[in-house]
Amino acid sequence: MTTFSLSLNHHLELPDDVFRLLRDQIYRRTGMWFADSSKYLLQKRLSPRARELNFDSFQKYFYFLQYDPRADAEFDQIYDLVTTNETYFFREPAQLTAFAEEIVPEILERKTMKKVRIWSAGCSSGEEPYSIAILLQESRWFERAAFEIFASDINQQVLGKARRGHYRETAFRATDATLRDRYFTRDADGSWKISDEIRNRVSFGRLNLYDEGRVSLLGNLDVVLCRNVIIYFDDASKRVVVNSFYNRLQEGGYLLLGHSESLISLSTQFKLRHLRNDMVYQK
Repeated sequence: MTTFSLSLNHHLELPDDVFRLLRDQIYRRTGMWFADSSKYLLQKRLSPRARELNFDSFQKYFYFLQYDPRADAEFDQIYDLVTTNETYFFREPAQLTAFAEEIVPEILERKTMKKVRIWSAGCSSGEEPYSIAILLQESRWFERAAFEIFASDINQQVLGKARRGHYRETAFRATDATLRDRYFTRDADGSWKISDEIRNRVSFGRLNLYDEGRVSLLGNLDVVLCRNVIIYFDDASKRVVVNSFYNRLQEGGYLLLGHSESLISLSTQFKLRHLRNDMVYQK
């Protein structure tokens, strides 16, 4: 019995050739690139799933993904398993301050219809779009204009968490306790639940950033936040995604990337704006 249990928990071997085939399939569908050094990560995260489906080798799992009509649904499971979702409220605060104090006023000044459309692309478990909603509430912008905040991710599990709006203490590592107490209530299990007032300001949906057709359905946008997401793409995929952002943004719209990300060598369509609080890209 003990031997049987150990064999179940042992990872399946992922041969180099199957790793490359699997890696390429994920890339073609999502633009996410796994370098050769990521082979063990894929093996570790997908091996339990392959065993759950009663495959005794990655070769058989790959054939299933290649030819079975259920493959699309299975890839949804794979995305949930291989994507890393580490974030917290008010991450990169200087940029968020620039958004609330400089970008929003500038957008509203030039718009005849006082409506701002915002997309949080790769929102993970919701901390980023909820931070945006809290900032707009704190700045009283909701009283002066209409805002639409749409948040998307490819990972269905984290989207479920975002919709529920329950967070552990680690999500507030950069949050002032006053703000936390104002917009969250403590549950019996020690987690914090976001207020309905803020939760209802954000709509969530599953979206593959590499799917230009689906992205086009978002219509025209004023601000796109895609922070610490395109680091998982190779240059070719980054260009596809950034071009989609460009096409969706209104003239003068803003693209906010993570501080470790840049459009150098990727796109000349945006200009780099040096605002008082941070540097951002503008169409």
